[in-house]
Amino acid sequence: MDKVLYLAMSGARENMRSQQAHANNLANATTTGFKADFAQARAMRVMGEGHESRVYAMAERPATNTASGTLMQTGRSLDVAVDGDGWIAVMNANGEEAYTRQGELQVNQFNQLVTGSGVRVMGNGGIPITLPPFEKLDIAGDGTITIKPLGEGAADLAILDQIKLVKTEPGELFKSTDGLMHTGNNQPLLPANDVKLQSGFLESSNVNSISELTSVIDLARQFEMHVKMMKTAEENSSAAARILQLQ
Repeated sequence: MDKVLYLAMSGARENMRSQQAHANNLANATTTGFKADFAQARAMRVMGEGHESRVYAMAERPATNTASGTLMQTGRSLDVAVDGDGWIAVMNANGEEAYTRQGELQVNQFNQLVTGSGVRVMGNGGIPITLPPFEKLDIAGDGTITIKPLGEGAADLAILDQIKLVKTEPGELFKSTDGLMHTGNNQPLLPANDVKLQSGFLESSNVNSISELTSVIDLARQFEMHVKMMKTAEENSSAAARILQLQ
């Protein structure tokens, strides 16, 4: 294959991958607790016969921006936001412990405490939290869940469980395909007593919409340039073939 055509095709392919990363960030600009993915390009040499004189850019997502978003007051008792560093422990669909900052909690049909996306919230005991029927629920700053059982008096309160909160070192977590943060070895982290929640608040996404939109537009223009390069390579190849036919 002609190297110019290969470079143009590879560039267009990597542009599309970069578009996916930035478009995903932009689509989640209003998603509670969402953390934007970084995107970068790495130079890769074109291997093969002759001198290694040409390179193409390979797009990749090296890490996730874990900076905190803005806290928004909702007043809803099941809304919680991590105050500062830390994560809420959840259990994904594969039964693995994972971590999120999405604090828009709900109670599903099985009376389990889940996030807005339906992921089960973990308790300090290492199992998902299940709630009995209740009239009122409060979540304390340390994650302790207190309820007023259904049909009981106003003074009859019960402490059920404590939401598992963890703290990690920079670079210890990575975002998996399920959209949740995981440790490299998938080993559960220990609860951290110094992580605090703010009840009645939600954390906004940390996506910079203007920056992401600008990147999407810039990548679209680069894609058009790569397509033009492929067309030029095709025209050059056709011209060369016509010259050879004259020999």
